Amino acid sequence: MKAAPADQIRLLEVQALDSRLGQLDHKRKNLPEHAEIERLSADAAQVRDLLVAARTEESDTAREQAKAEQDVDQVRQRAARDQQRLDSGAVTSPKDLENLQREIASLAKRQGDLEDVVLEVMERREAAQARAAELEQRLAAVQAKVTEAEARRNSTLEEIDAEGFTAAKEREVIAGSVPGELLKLYDKLRAQFGGVGAAKLYQKRCEGCRLELNITELNEVRAAPADEVVRCENCRRILVRTPDSGL
Repeated sequence: MKAAPADQIRLLEVQALDSRLGQLDHKRKNLPEHAEIERLSADAAQVRDLLVAARTEESDTAREQAKAEQDVDQVRQRAARDQQRLDSGAVTSPKDLENLQREIASLAKRQGDLEDVVLEVMERREAAQARAAELEQRLAAVQAKVTEAEARRNSTLEEIDAEGFTAAKEREVIAGSVPGELLKLYDKLRAQFGGVGAAKLYQKRCEGCRLELNITELNEVRAAPADEVVRCENCRRILVRTPDSGL
């Protein structure tokens, strides 16, 4: 393939821009904020699950407390009625009096037991409320960190995208001045060899594979016409000759 030396030099400019675009794409995909946001989001999800559990426990204990307080109130009302009957003197039979007094005593014990249950449930409810409040604070703190990391990520992405847009436009202009067949070969080789399709021959060394050409290879390159598109014998990339190639 034939191409003017100036066109081959421009191919190096296209390669430099393609390499920069590749670096920007790699940077975009591997920003540390991506991993940070993922980790923080996982933390937030875990705290959110714990918060749901704490709120559920608080709701359950609230119902349990209401039920226990209702049981206490029922016992208290029954005991009050029995005490009223006892105080009224309406019960005169010794046996009935004894039974009534025994029932009042039994209700008093039952009330005490139920009040202990109420206190125990109240303690569990307060613990659940405190736990929920703590988790709400933790969740808010984690979410604030997520928001801050997302802001940093978005700012960096905007910078990368702006630089990428400029480089892509410049690449479009320069690539448009490269002969079509030469550019087609370059693109094909770039796809085959990790994004590098053309490399400079610098001080007898291919900048694509970083290997120095042997004397036979150098003589072949020296003998090739200036408009001949030569390839590196080692990596098969387009080898572009420049004044500092060492020929």
